[in-house]
Amino acid sequence: MSLKSRSAVVTGSTSGIGLACARALAGQGANVCLNGFGPPDDIESARAAIESEFGVRCIYNGADMTMPAEIAAMVSAAEAEFGGVDILINNAGVQFVSPIEDFPGEKWDQIIAINLSSAFHGIKAVTPGMKRRKWGRIINTASAHSLVASPFKAAYVAAKHGVVGLTKTVALELATFGVTANCISPGYVWTPLVERQIPDTMKARNMSREDVIEKVLLTAQPTKQFVTVDQVAAAAIFLCSDAASQITGTNISMDGGWTAA
Repeated sequence: MSLKSRSAVVTGSTSGIGLACARALAGQGANVCLNGFGPPDDIESARAAIESEFGVRCIYNGADMTMPAEIAAMVSAAEAEFGGVDILINNAGVQFVSPIEDFPGEKWDQIIAINLSSAFHGIKAVTPGMKRRKWGRIINTASAHSLVASPFKAAYVAAKHGVVGLTKTVALELATFGVTANCISPGYVWTPLVERQIPDTMKARNMSREDVIEKVLLTAQPTKQFVTVDQVAAAAIFLCSDAASQITGTNISMDGGWTAA
């Protein structure tokens, strides 16, 4: 498979799942727009590495995923640079862990904005071009929490359930235009996002770090292994292929059997 003539925007791609997806797309020949926060030197190193390793164009846009106008401007900038955006991976995400009665309202708003609303704004921006060209791939990083809940994660679970509904709606609207929309729902992937939530979970559950990893995170996954970022990226590449052209509106679980029951 080759994506040599394609271009992609991957949100939340300066580390973790997003960066793995960006690198995998570039490995198939796609031009890529990175997005996310982090030390500028680290971001430039990641961007330059993609260009040098894969011989594609790679740009960076620091659009804030809580700002709809910045999301639209990022898509416009990528279209101007590459001539179009063929692939959109909505991967940006944040987490906050707290009992519902103590859950700060501003954290709810932030998580819904970044984990759900940003996907809507990104899809809205890329859709006209994809419909015009009669080809597109929209991939939303959801979560096992798009199918099941866990305590103390009200906003995250609500957002990820919403991402699935958004994906299904978009899939139906774009089904006759050669554009697919799907979710990938990993279980626990060892990323900075997961690592950062461990202290809050320790506090909320009065557990040690080791107990959170063994008794909260991996207890949910029957394989007792973390999903890897490269496994998620490989699923995204498959969804971009011609073999997946009739897969749309789906939610692909990659959770070590967590949601099998």
